[in-house]
Amino acid sequence: MRQYHALLQHILDTGVRKNDRTGTGTISVFGYQMRFDLEEGFPLLTTKKLHFKSILHELLWFLRGDTNIRYLVQNGVNIWNDWPYQHWLQANGLDEKYPKYSPAWKEQMKAFVERVKEEEAFASEWGGLGPVYGQQWRNFEGVDQMAGVVEQIRRNPDSRRLIVSAWNPKDIPVMVKSGLPPCHALFQFYVAEGRLSCQLYQRSADVFLGVPFNIASYALLNLMVAQVCGLKPGTFVHTFGDAHLYVNHLDQTRLQLSRAPRPLPQIKLNQKVNDLFGFQPEDIALEGYDPWPHIPAAVSV
Repeated sequence: MRQYHALLQHILDTGVRKNDRTGTGTISVFGYQMRFDLEEGFPLLTTKKLHFKSILHELLWFLRGDTNIRYLVQNGVNIWNDWPYQHWLQANGLDEKYPKYSPAWKEQMKAFVERVKEEEAFASEWGGLGPVYGQQWRNFEGVDQMAGVVEQIRRNPDSRRLIVSAWNPKDIPVMVKSGLPPCHALFQFYVAEGRLSCQLYQRSADVFLGVPFNIASYALLNLMVAQVCGLKPGTFVHTFGDAHLYVNHLDQTRLQLSRAPRPLPQIKLNQKVNDLFGFQPEDIALEGYDPWPHIPAAVSV
């Protein structure tokens, strides 16, 4: 994961100060690319511990076409909770009573998440994120992009149109419940010499918190698609637009840069699965993951 450390250092060395939607402030660069050979190991960050369960369930959630956090919270995954929770507070006039990130805000969130988990009607009304990734991947104006791209890889692997887009201009204004339109906006597959590669274009990237998840998620997707298409894993290419560090993550970034990367883990897939949408959590095993301890940092909503 030295590629990722190089990006952190590049932003610290050359980034410019920019204001942002959240009001936190960032140090930002524009245009950067990392490449990960998936035969060398699974690119799950080792210089801080990542919650692989969250990465796994989020990807399966996308592939289900789901956009409600109920599936996630029922599986102990809380990475999307801030956005619908904050929307619920604002819609019910409670945002001043519970200032963002205060102890009272955090305590009230527990009650919100529990209601989403246990009450189907409440989850239906308040747990949705709008037409975000899952819907765009599986139902982009009636088109199942993921099913289509898998079929194209199998039938026409030399195609230059093996693309899935989460960026749907018509739906961008509607994505208010999620707080923002898709950050990982478009990805493309490429087949050569029996190997499947994937390139992601990410328009906006929270490099300390979000990017390690994005690397692992799309690398895992690459492995899964390769298996069901009868191909070997190739290279995951991660291309950025605005890549930034929030100013309240700089101390954590420097701590992480002081840590030496450890050997990469491996992913073992159930070889009996030949349908991309048939994978279950138990079909995907992470082996040999020995990271440094987790480094906490606040999410900017």
